[in-house]
Amino acid sequence: MAFENLGDKLSGVFKKLKGRGKLTEKDIKEAMREVKLALLEADVNFKVVKSFIARVSEKAVGEEILESLTPAQQLVKVVRDELVALMGSENERLEYGKNPPSVFMLCGLQGAGKTTACGKLALHIRKTTGKRPLMVACDVYRPAAIKQLQVLGSQIDIPVFTVEGEMNPVRIAQAAIEHAKIHGNDPVIIDTAGRLHIDEELMEELVRIKESTNPNEILLVIDAMIGQDAVNVAEHFNSQLDVTGVILSKLDGDTRGGAALSVKEVTGKSIKFASVGEKLSDLEPFYPDRMAGRILGMGDVMTLIDKAQEAIDEKEALALEEKIKKQTFDFDDFLAQLQQIKKLGSITQIMGMLPGVDKKMLESVDEQGSEKKLVRIEAIIKSMTAQERQKPQIIGASRKVRIAKGSGTRVQDVNELLKQFDQMKQMMKQLSGPKQQRMLKRMKKMSGRFN
Repeated sequence: MAFENLGDKLSGVFKKLKGRGKLTEKDIKEAMREVKLALLEADVNFKVVKSFIARVSEKAVGEEILESLTPAQQLVKVVRDELVALMGSENERLEYGKNPPSVFMLCGLQGAGKTTACGKLALHIRKTTGKRPLMVACDVYRPAAIKQLQVLGSQIDIPVFTVEGEMNPVRIAQAAIEHAKIHGNDPVIIDTAGRLHIDEELMEELVRIKESTNPNEILLVIDAMIGQDAVNVAEHFNSQLDVTGVILSKLDGDTRGGAALSVKEVTGKSIKFASVGEKLSDLEPFYPDRMAGRILGMGDVMTLIDKAQEAIDEKEALALEEKIKKQTFDFDDFLAQLQQIKKLGSITQIMGMLPGVDKKMLESVDEQGSEKKLVRIEAIIKSMTAQERQKPQIIGASRKVRIAKGSGTRVQDVNELLKQFDQMKQMMKQLSGPKQQRMLKRMKKMSGRFN
């Protein structure tokens, strides 16, 4: 995941300061030198690093920190606040037009992940707004581009507009907008062509598409793995097209993350989305404060909550609560919960959002082992009859043998699952007591105040 090395190095800097009492200007100067090196190693643009260190140093040597009882914590806060400001302060949402369809134009270099970003964005929009997007295949030069977009469209059940034999992307884009008006699609998301490098021909074509479609958003897709080059790419596209925002792709890859910390400062354009995985659902709105928290090892609980709310159906949650109260929770409910947990992402993705979880802890997680265990549990439950799922107490020795054979597991695995399920039901029984219910109600009221 991006920023792991940067996060580790910054944590190391602040740990050195924690054991000290008051900080001297020399302590801060030394810490800032190490922060500067960490940022440069993360491939953050050197001009951005220079101005960032200057701003942090100016605030850090003030009386507020030097005279503080917790100077190290105060310094972390200053660094966090400046990281947030560096990345854009807050999440900027997509701008829709008053008269549908809105037009979102995607641009970027070949290989940046533009076509995949198109599919991810369309899926995100449908899930979060209920709108009916239309994806438009305007990359007529790369043979596989149109087919790739059509395959993505079929996977997420979102229509893809193409014009067979047409090689003029401007005419394709215009025809797509007319099609969207007739068929009630909104927004129109245009996947444009890219090149391996920026050239005049590419830019002229993109300018013509822009002029003919008058897009509400021009979103530049940047590969987070190209480091400082991302800044040059962003500057060039922005000077020609006046982009409205950035989608950062491959932020889950082995990247140093410098692009995310440089783009806003250099171009003035905010990162609106970040691609954090290979699945088409792995696109997140980019929140600078949350990303700063991840970088500094403070976790990202808000994104985890967002994912949970997205994955868990409210009616199902209320029904589950009622089952726990009445102690009628069975293996069908357990299976449904497992499937919802899987929607949240991988074990390491979820753990990476929790405060205090460092790189070493994530490395110790047996990702494949955990995933296999979930698959095994699912197989065992699915090998049970409807009656056995509802009344697991009837599962005797012969039934266990049949379930183990049907799921490709051992009788010991079936025994282990039944034991764990029984323990879980005992815990639920304790939670359903009147005292615990009153406590849960109070917690619900308190959480409601913060929503």
